[in-house]
Amino acid sequence: MSYNMETFIQLRRALHQIPEPGFKEFKTQQLILSYLSTLPSERLEIETWRTGILVKVSGTNPSIRIGYRTDMDGLPISENTSYAFQSQHQGFMHACGHDIHMAITLGILTHFAHNPHQDDLIFIFEPAEEGPGGALPMMASAQFQKWKPDLIMALHIAPDYPVGTIATRPGILFANTSELFVDLYGTGGHAARPHQANDMVIATSHLATQLQTIVSRNVDPLDSVIVTIGKMTAGTKQNIIADHGRLEGTIRTLTLAAMEKVKARIQSMVEATAIGYHCKTEIDWGCSYCQVENHVKPTQHFMHWAQAQPDINLVECSVAMTGEDFGYFLREIPGFMFWLGVDTPYGLHHPQIEPNEKAIAVAIQTMCNYISEIRQSDS
Repeated sequence: MSYNMETFIQLRRALHQIPEPGFKEFKTQQLILSYLSTLPSERLEIETWRTGILVKVSGTNPSIRIGYRTDMDGLPISENTSYAFQSQHQGFMHACGHDIHMAITLGILTHFAHNPHQDDLIFIFEPAEEGPGGALPMMASAQFQKWKPDLIMALHIAPDYPVGTIATRPGILFANTSELFVDLYGTGGHAARPHQANDMVIATSHLATQLQTIVSRNVDPLDSVIVTIGKMTAGTKQNIIADHGRLEGTIRTLTLAAMEKVKARIQSMVEATAIGYHCKTEIDWGCSYCQVENHVKPTQHFMHWAQAQPDINLVECSVAMTGEDFGYFLREIPGFMFWLGVDTPYGLHHPQIEPNEKAIAVAIQTMCNYISEIRQSDS
């Protein structure tokens, strides 16, 4: 490659300083567009969709379109790293590696802007992956449909793998996920007169405990299902009986059938709580993502190729209960996602995560070499 990998490290650091929530990635979009304007324009076509970007690099003799997707948004987390380039947006952080994902994508795009592939390459900068979800509305857009790929790929950083390791598997890689928000409305009152009120602290606590029986008593022990209540709120003062309670949680399953079963059971428990505690209830399923299921043929082709590369340690990994809306792309388009080792003791969504930037060059070099070898028969 005729350009310096330091360019993409610096781009990553610039992106790291401007994390933005879903569909508000205005500075991020502008930074990417500004960089794209420096590339040779003969074969580049650029479309924007909301705060996302699609870039087509025209091939020399195209027969298929090869897609590569990155996510763009940050998380509502206050950064606590040792970086000199920490987030400048108070309360937001790139704690899931999207800054690294974008820098890698720009590196791959740069290579093919200078060294065109025979086929068209479509680079997809997707907003709002962390929520409310950018994949489905972006895929429905006229911009995406015009350049819809025949094959699509993506990666995600993996803190627990060393730099130089790539991990993936044919079939299910990540779980189905759904947010869960339950509100309970009763009657407040004075703590000295509990018989004149309807206490939502009790109702909310009871429901939170009951929800924990779903996995242990309603799901096949051989299935992988998670129901986690991460936040519970109720009440305003120690001597006031609460008239409102709220549960916030997440559901994760490895099959859509299990997700439907869990949601049905939650629905019945919430309805029973409303009857038993004489209160009103509301359920909001929030943002839901389908499973990331790698297509067998392209995944095996990639894994076979990676095994032959001397600088890559390929691992066939286990299924993760992580959620990722790249699954929606794979539901319509053949392709795969893989983990990229970044060797940091802190996990995804942790305020102290510091991925090893050496992984950027590893990923750019790997994907440039692999994409260069893809032909129509591999898709």
